[in-house]
Amino acid sequence: MINTIKSLPQTAGIYQYFDAKGQLLYIGKAKNLKNRVKSYWVFTPSLHPNQSQSQRIIKMLLETASMHYIVVNSEHDALILENSLIKQLKPKYNILLRDDKTYPYIYIDYTQKYPRFEITRKVIDSKNVKYFGPYSVGAKELLDSVYELTQLVQKKSCVNGKKACLYYQLKKCLAPCEFNVSDLVYKQEIEKAINYIENKKELLKQLQIKMFYYADELRFEEANEIKERIQKIKKSQISSQIDLATNENYDIFAISHRENRAVVVRIFMRNGKIISSSHDFISLNEGFDKDELYYRVILEYYGKEAPPIIAPILVAERFESQKLLEEYLSTLFGKKAQLDAPQRGDKKQLIDLALLNATELLNKTKNETYDAIAFTIQELYELQRVPLRIEIFDNSHLSGQATVGAMAVYENGEFDKKSYRNYHLTSRDEYSQMREMLTKRIESFEKNTPPDLWILDGGETLLKLAIELLNSNGVFLDVIAISKEKIDAKSHRAKGEAKDIVHTKEKTFHLQTSDKRLQFVQKLRDEAHRLAITFHKKTKLKLDQESQLLSLQGISKAKIQKLLNYFGTFEAIKNSSEEEIATLLNHKDAKKIKESYK
Repeated sequence: MINTIKSLPQTAGIYQYFDAKGQLLYIGKAKNLKNRVKSYWVFTPSLHPNQSQSQRIIKMLLETASMHYIVVNSEHDALILENSLIKQLKPKYNILLRDDKTYPYIYIDYTQKYPRFEITRKVIDSKNVKYFGPYSVGAKELLDSVYELTQLVQKKSCVNGKKACLYYQLKKCLAPCEFNVSDLVYKQEIEKAINYIENKKELLKQLQIKMFYYADELRFEEANEIKERIQKIKKSQISSQIDLATNENYDIFAISHRENRAVVVRIFMRNGKIISSSHDFISLNEGFDKDELYYRVILEYYGKEAPPIIAPILVAERFESQKLLEEYLSTLFGKKAQLDAPQRGDKKQLIDLALLNATELLNKTKNETYDAIAFTIQELYELQRVPLRIEIFDNSHLSGQATVGAMAVYENGEFDKKSYRNYHLTSRDEYSQMREMLTKRIESFEKNTPPDLWILDGGETLLKLAIELLNSNGVFLDVIAISKEKIDAKSHRAKGEAKDIVHTKEKTFHLQTSDKRLQFVQKLRDEAHRLAITFHKKTKLKLDQESQLLSLQGISKAKIQKLLNYFGTFEAIKNSSEEEIATLLNHKDAKKIKESYK
């Protein structure tokens, strides 16, 4: 490896460190590859790590057996490529971030005759657009509340109508479709709406009045709907006594951490008021790197295009790549990006508020019970990472029909149901079905970051399949599989006992049924199984309904099966041409089938 280091070019690029088994350990970026990589090492009397670095980096270098590099045109390109590869390949010593969402904005386009408020996640290609946000949660509830409390045009289609509708009778619309509503009167409703958007305190007060009114009128369903809306809007708020007495905008980022977990808090201030906040937890399996974490958190948030509202960025601490990030964001924004770590004054109060919330979140969500089981799981199954985020896979079908797969997700001691995924599969056997599902998941790694661990419902064969797929894509990820122990070709479970075997790359574990480490894996496997069965039943019901629809047209079951064998799904049959169907059946049946889908 020493010859590779000495022959590195003095250009921008990324470098990758690998261990003796070829596992990817670390990906880094460099303005000058030769200088950057040489800084890690001392060359005499033999190649060894530079002791001036952190223990995390020294530990990584001691495991390093080889390195590769990729030359790019600029340091900016290196930054983007590094971030993309880390998300896809999950190196052992890089800090892995969950993909940041694109937060929604509320906007109004004044070029419209009767402007309406709508939600967007991108810059709208229109002049005279005003944006409000971003909103981490509650954007829809905020917008619904505005239409609840004002008399704006409720729907796009309303403007094209010629007669006042129910919204006018409910006093929720001025009905410019039928009546001559002056610009001044409509503008007053817009200003009222803007006041509610910018002044949540007043908005919540009016919503409560409305909620109590509905309750007094015994309209409990509507009252409860507003109650839930109020709770959702409050979720995005951080209470603060800070008053800048200005109309400043700021995006604020702060990070707090402990041994194996960090939390990043984002606070968005608009016109001198905090309008929303969000947070995410980050696994620190191999230590903490402030520089890497700050620049990747900010890079991940702003993505690859400028947000609708560009605000100065405040961070809790200065970091090494700050200048590079400023240059990149300036190019992205089309204007100079301001990135500052204030040490005093009002802006420092905002940083202190963000840090206070980050520390509070870290302490409040500390799950000692799960942390304990996570470490024992890592130790027993010899995992490279503490499994703080786990994806669990299972598939389901009935005699080859309604073949589906499911992925459940478990993070920090609870199931993360919003991250669950279902898959429609076309493969015939279970091995191919698992291959198809895992391949789809691997292809999505760039958009949805890999977890710390995969758990498969299956035996050693599926375990080897998963490892081969990951290795062929260069992804560093632990895998275990759980299968039922069999006697005389029948599982113990069939005889009333839940005796399962856990398989890892190196070992097979026959644990006692009372072992909490086995019960933990079983709990996760059972959730994926439940998810797959539920999705299978739903899919099967839909298929049966579509099959019945064709049967009513006089198409026999044998012909329906022939179509499915060829096209794979009813959706494909629906989208096929009459000529294609006729080549399998006949023109008369083909015409019936196409007419049934009209």
